[in-house]
Amino acid sequence: MSSADPATETAPYDPNTIVNIPNAITFSRLILAFILLVMIDLGDMWISCAIVFVVGVTTDVIDGYLARKWNQITVLGRITDPFVDKVIIGGTLIFLTKIPESGVTPWVTFIVIAREMFITGLRSVLEGHGVDFSAKWSGKLKMFVQSVCIPFCILSLSQSFLTSLADSTAVFLLIRDALLWAVIVITIYSGAEYCWRGWRLLQAQNQESFVGPR
Repeated sequence: MSSADPATETAPYDPNTIVNIPNAITFSRLILAFILLVMIDLGDMWISCAIVFVVGVTTDVIDGYLARKWNQITVLGRITDPFVDKVIIGGTLIFLTKIPESGVTPWVTFIVIAREMFITGLRSVLEGHGVDFSAKWSGKLKMFVQSVCIPFCILSLSQSFLTSLADSTAVFLLIRDALLWAVIVITIYSGAEYCWRGWRLLQAQNQESFVGPR
């Protein structure tokens, strides 16, 4: 029986690695997020803002895909990736809240940010106890709906864009408002679903701790 050549064996990837391509993409998204917030604050660049936002959230898909494909999932990546997502989504909503024409109300921003803060805390507690609390379909759907909704909100501030729509402007704004309601619904639902799952995981862990090893 032949043995594998040690020179051809792939060494296990160090999860404490800091510099790799997926992490670099994540940090580029953070830079894009701050550029976007400055552009929104300056105003009058709404189409460019929408493009920057779309590019930013697209990199979220790319860095996760590459990290899994190349087996380059790191501790830093697990921390920074969801943090940057919250910066670009939450930050954009906060800056749009002060512009009523965007359709983003304080309640929308409050619900999104409150959910993220609570679930982040819950995840920290669970994973601190060694319980896997990875994102599920409702969390991924939430991110997708938010990522689709926000460009509509940004573009609704561009008079040139709305003018180009002509008679379809009212339909565009109706779709925007429908997406904002969808954001509210899926954010609340995913928050409740995560809370229920977290409570069940904590209950199961408490029962195992009480019973002890057999």
